[in-house]
Amino acid sequence: MENLSENIEKVPSNMDRDTAKNIGKSLLHAAGISPNGTEPWDIQIHNEDFYLRVLTEGPLGLGESYMDKWWDCQRIDIFIEKILRANIDTKIKIPFHFYAKQVLAKVINFQSKRRARQVAYTHYDLGNDLFEKMLDNRMIYSCGYWKTATTLDDAQKDKLELICQKLQLKPGLKLLDIGCGWGGLARYAAENYGVSVTGVTISEQQYQHAKESCKGLPIEIRLQDYRDLNDQFDRIVSVGMFEHVGHLNYPTFMHTVHRALKSDGLFLLHTIGINETSSLANEWITKYIFPNGMLPSIAQIAKSAEKLFVIEDWQNFGAYYDNTLMAWYENFQAHWNTLKSQYDERFYRMWTYYLLACAGSFRARSNQLWQIVMSKNGVAGGYMSPR
Repeated sequence: MENLSENIEKVPSNMDRDTAKNIGKSLLHAAGISPNGTEPWDIQIHNEDFYLRVLTEGPLGLGESYMDKWWDCQRIDIFIEKILRANIDTKIKIPFHFYAKQVLAKVINFQSKRRARQVAYTHYDLGNDLFEKMLDNRMIYSCGYWKTATTLDDAQKDKLELICQKLQLKPGLKLLDIGCGWGGLARYAAENYGVSVTGVTISEQQYQHAKESCKGLPIEIRLQDYRDLNDQFDRIVSVGMFEHVGHLNYPTFMHTVHRALKSDGLFLLHTIGINETSSLANEWITKYIFPNGMLPSIAQIAKSAEKLFVIEDWQNFGAYYDNTLMAWYENFQAHWNTLKSQYDERFYRMWTYYLLACAGSFRARSNQLWQIVMSKNGVAGGYMSPR
């Protein structure tokens, strides 16, 4: 395997189709995958240019070639898990343009106020009908808590309850939800803990849905960028939104939260994370699913929180994202006959690849899910977190 890796590093940029095929097959076999084999995770190749495309274009080529029907696989989730566990992704040459973009990402703010709304237009405003069919009954679009849950609805309810307990909510407190989605957490906290909630989102469809679903409760939903917040709150929570902030904005985000949080308040950050610091995300994901997105590392979060917060608790339940994504995929499949009048087959393949590839990455433990509780001055006597 080491010799193969060395050979790949020496492959010329204009390698021919046969060379690419030989290298690609060797890599797949090393991961326990047989091209055109009989196992559910074996990839079925329909276009022999697949190998050259993936070896020269990396993750973007892998995802796009699936969308283009160049290959199929019965269990994409297992296929991706095997690739990641065998570190195949590190053996493929990264395209030059990706390196160039990585350099630019260190100095150009791809998540500025103007650019931040691109993810709303591209992803969150795809249509509430899609997310209503795919998600749980509260429309929570983040990792569920599967410690004892056996259904998606219960896993999301347990996650909301865990968040409320960690924030030590009680009647009369003011809670800020940064990236409130369709209002599920705001509604749960208001109904079960008697708090008043302000939720902010940059998605027009989320804003409209959340306003309607939270009617009659002490909840205000705003169509607003987090950088424009000026109020103060007893508690602040952000669930599944930090992935859109961008490393150049991490200090701004933390300073905004610090300014908005009362001196004795608590802040809970719920975010996907990566094992190694990077300034860019998977190229296929940023092109088709989450424009301008990137995942933070422990080092990046800690650095941005330094001198502002005491980190009281840090929990990782990233393995539960596998369960969550597979449940979303099952719902998506079950309702496709209803949805396909609004979305074409290329979208179907794109969304299928998105959900299953992400499930495989969490199963391989390449990605994590962190819940981090912070305070401004340290909780007197210490903080005891529920699990």
